[in-house]
Amino acid sequence: MLSIMRICQRILALLVVVALCVGCSSVPSMSYNPWEVISLPTDAKLFDIAFTSDPNHGFIVGGKATLLETKDAGETWNSIALELDEENYRFNAIDFAGSEGWIAAEPSVLLHTNDEGQTWTSIPLSDKLPGNPVSIVALDENAAEMATDVGAIYQTTDGGKNWKAQVAEAVGVVRNIERSEDGRYIAVSAKGNFYSTWEPGQNAWVQHNRNSSRKVENMGFAQNGQMWMLARGGQVQFSEPNNLEEWQDAQYPELSTSWGLLDLAYRTPSEMWVSGGSANLLRSTDGGQTWEKDRDVENTATNFYKLVFLSPEKGFIIGDRGFLLKYQPNITPSSEA
Repeated sequence: MLSIMRICQRILALLVVVALCVGCSSVPSMSYNPWEVISLPTDAKLFDIAFTSDPNHGFIVGGKATLLETKDAGETWNSIALELDEENYRFNAIDFAGSEGWIAAEPSVLLHTNDEGQTWTSIPLSDKLPGNPVSIVALDENAAEMATDVGAIYQTTDGGKNWKAQVAEAVGVVRNIERSEDGRYIAVSAKGNFYSTWEPGQNAWVQHNRNSSRKVENMGFAQNGQMWMLARGGQVQFSEPNNLEEWQDAQYPELSTSWGLLDLAYRTPSEMWVSGGSANLLRSTDGGQTWEKDRDVENTATNFYKLVFLSPEKGFIIGDRGFLLKYQPNITPSSEA
């Protein structure tokens, strides 16, 4: 009797799987591919990209103290060797305000330039700094804001000589941390069990439980002030526009996916892109209501870790092993050409 029950359970489980597969419709393919693969002189894992006041002049940072420079808007890149006390620095983030730029690195150090990256000055940080710098934002002349991988936030107004804490206590080890243009932060816990928010004027981080059983992978801010959330199993979710404590129904751009969603970025207020593992890339042109997939990049041997749109016409996708895609705004569907 027991064996018969087990057989029946297996048959039932198989039928459930079949039913789920039958009910899943494949996401439509894009009719064109606006992304160009850019060759880079490195195989290091890359983390961030930024441009100076010159839209043609930019930099990429990554592991192994990788610093790459372009002077033709990202078509070609050259490696820049810096004189550092060790070669194992991990350059986590870079940002510019005009000709002044900053690089956040670990072990704890900042690099600063006032001449669009022609020269870089090393700024050692205190041994008492909670965590390692993972985020840097250039605010104004000699002014910047730094965040660490435990949620400590500091500002400088004198070129990095002195730093003032913006929050009384760190939040704990985080998976990722994101800053909005108006200075608000979201930090996802290391295990994805909860997330925390902070905004200027608050004394401490505010912790929030995730709103489903799925662990959170990444979070950020939409252009309209909403928050977005990527969770395990290919789930995308957006907060209500006027109530960041309430979340809209979850979406699944591609059902029954085995790869994870890693990042989301807006090209325009209505057009967003989502990137993931195994070179998966999806787009929505209606604010996330419907999705289509760019299958022309699927055979690329990389994970798409970071999506960046510096403007509607300038975008990049950063992957591991020195991989970079550049958005080509002049490529349009054949029906629109």
